[in-house]
Amino acid sequence: MLSIKNVHKSFGNNEILKGVDLSIDKGDVVVILGPSGSGKTTLLRCLNFLEKADQGHATFGEIDVNLHDAKKKDIHAIRQKIAFVFQNYNLFNNKTALENVIEGLIIGRKVPKNEAIEIGKKALSKVGLTDKYDAYPSQLSGGQQQRVGIARAVALNPDIILFDEPTSALDPELVGEVLAVMKNIANEGTTMLVVTHEMSFAKDVANRVIFMDGGVVVEEGNPHEIFVKPKEERTKKFLKRVLPEDYSFFI
Repeated sequence: MLSIKNVHKSFGNNEILKGVDLSIDKGDVVVILGPSGSGKTTLLRCLNFLEKADQGHATFGEIDVNLHDAKKKDIHAIRQKIAFVFQNYNLFNNKTALENVIEGLIIGRKVPKNEAIEIGKKALSKVGLTDKYDAYPSQLSGGQQQRVGIARAVALNPDIILFDEPTSALDPELVGEVLAVMKNIANEGTTMLVVTHEMSFAKDVANRVIFMDGGVVVEEGNPHEIFVKPKEERTKKFLKRVLPEDYSFFI
């Protein structure tokens, strides 16, 4: 479904991505782990053209593009295949939950309003917000706002959803409700690429885990390979920092 080769991105003299390769098949749930500053978020933003890569090639289904100088029509076609869930929700504060969800359908996909409303209500129901159609972001908790963000992505019926640290802005007690929604979506067969620090989600839901550090993919494998039998010293050091000393219970 998605394949990228040799993606580079710098901001000034700061080289963030140093030649990243990645492939994702339909139905995959791929989690990217790594320390802050390792390039995880930048990679997602380059995939959705929120940032322009300095170098790299991507294949999205039948579309082949140079990530640095992709044509507008190709960018538009790729964005029709991808939905993005942001770290800080990115909701319109002056629109209700339902209006936030249907905005992309009406404006971006030219879906008739009545049809968009039906799709939007189904998407909000899927994330457990049937009673919040008319609520504004200020009337919702952080977890509920992020669930609106996920509903907005689901409503687009994309080929893949990119999640950029979707729980990092939440209070700890709200993290579980968002992860539960993501797990349900994954169980329905949705293809997902998730940047997160939630190790339990990576262990329980992902079929592949990628460890990034210093702008490169250091190691990848299934959760057992990464958490139980990591090969690379950088991966081992990272896991030692972020997991309890005895994490046999985690495995």
